[in-house]
Amino acid sequence: MIKRLEVLLLAGLVLTVSGGVRAQSRVDAILNAMTLEQRAAQMFMVTLHGSVLTDVGADFLRRRQPGAVVLFTSNTGTPAAVTRLTNAYQETITGAGGVPLLIAIDQEGGVVQRLTEGFTFFPTPWLVTAAGETWAGRFGSTIASELRAVGINMNLAPVADLETNRLNPIIARRPFSSDPQVAAPIIAAVVRGTQAFTPGSFSVIATAKHFPGHGASRDDSHAVLERLEIPRATLETRELIPFRAAIDAGVGAIMVNHIWYTAYDSARLPASLSYNVVTRLLREELGFNGIIMTDALDMNAVDLEFLFNQAAVMAINAGVDLLAMGPSVDVRVAEAALEYVLAAVRAGEISEARIAESARRILTAKQRFGLLDWQPLDPAAAQARVEAANGTALLNDLFINGVTVAYDRNQRVPITPETERVGMVFLGIRYQIQHECLPYRPDMRLVVVSESPADDEIARAAEVGRWSDTVIVWTQNAITNVRQQMLVGALPPEKTVAVALWSPYDRLTYPQVSAYIATYSLAREAIPAACAILFGAQPGLGQLAVALDEIPAGSRDTN
Repeated sequence: MIKRLEVLLLAGLVLTVSGGVRAQSRVDAILNAMTLEQRAAQMFMVTLHGSVLTDVGADFLRRRQPGAVVLFTSNTGTPAAVTRLTNAYQETITGAGGVPLLIAIDQEGGVVQRLTEGFTFFPTPWLVTAAGETWAGRFGSTIASELRAVGINMNLAPVADLETNRLNPIIARRPFSSDPQVAAPIIAAVVRGTQAFTPGSFSVIATAKHFPGHGASRDDSHAVLERLEIPRATLETRELIPFRAAIDAGVGAIMVNHIWYTAYDSARLPASLSYNVVTRLLREELGFNGIIMTDALDMNAVDLEFLFNQAAVMAINAGVDLLAMGPSVDVRVAEAALEYVLAAVRAGEISEARIAESARRILTAKQRFGLLDWQPLDPAAAQARVEAANGTALLNDLFINGVTVAYDRNQRVPITPETERVGMVFLGIRYQIQHECLPYRPDMRLVVVSESPADDEIARAAEVGRWSDTVIVWTQNAITNVRQQMLVGALPPEKTVAVALWSPYDRLTYPQVSAYIATYSLAREAIPAACAILFGAQPGLGQLAVALDEIPAGSRDTN
């Protein structure tokens, strides 16, 4: 059976010459050649620990032939090292006659990204939203290009949750917006950019997560199963809108979360194990035909509520295609779960048709994205393939287009040469501010303060504020820093322009300022872009990514 399957995989170029019909024929042929064990194994996304493929991991790949592997930080390194690892995975499984793997990773940008050494450190999704759809598409395609360069073919992103609870312990700062209408076109653009076809190579599968929306949660689903009592009508007009946009954009996969939604289930049941959520809502009502996968099944929201193997069976019967084992699950536990699933099929608890349905869907995705015809990549050329210069150019463009003048009540921005006296108060830990802004106005009066300004520093800033016609103050996470809040509060609000580095929510602590600019990031590229806007070298083009009390997401000052 394995030999026959191997022949079918090698025959792919002939089978796909005539397009879609031939491609589907290839999927049918591979599926028909598979045993029940091979079909069920396609539904498993496993973790193989370590930066090299171990003998234990290689043995598991050869014998069980899972459908997918997910990389975590322990698997990553330089582009060359990651390429050697993905080559080893694929060579091992295809050498045993198996189907090439989905190789997935969380490369969201911002606070969650696994690849850092030799790769672009992508900014928070907020900035992407602020810059707009064109740049969202480039964001998706640039991340995909770097993943493709090292043999990774599935990104567990974008986050389609909304920033509806800024104190969310696990989702905060990861969504693209708090407003579904603002987030939806951006997420669609990221999906299209990620999955764009690249001649001569494979495409990267995008994964919208965490369905049906994790943004309103108060608890971390890694720790507990949370109950959310959000009315179905609210979910329809808020949480589900970004996911609908992702589906319309052709997203290849959707990840379902581990939260109990009382709108869909009266029994205590995470969405990932819920037939009402997975099949009735996502598959039937929303019409999604791609891969439905779980969030990691080792998370306590599932693991403390159900036996691990039982949860795998429940997820399959709910309609899930791909079971994410999670980072704490080694191959022995994954193999036991696979055997438990097979036993459930033989006992009639799961139908063989249900297994075949998901195996077909996974094979179809592999065919659609060019993953059935795997070819090894040269590790020595990996760094060149990553093309870090493209990432650097993207960062510059994102900040130029994304730094946002949320409002300007007294036309303080731009600060023109005619403004007689200009003061600037900034944090000494961000000395780059002085170097970037001072050339625009060498006569500015500067006050440098510590990250948590002392009373005497605040007094000096207040003095410059009184002296100035316009005073600029920079904050960095003032939302959690009372001393920075006191610093801004000591300045005359009618002539203060505040620039928030990293958190746009700083403004909630000083709503009285005359003008407010958000950069969304601590990256070095944020500061020259902000200085250029402050002094009129370029317009403020960005839209506000998240709502700030009475200021809605999507706002921008056009004066």
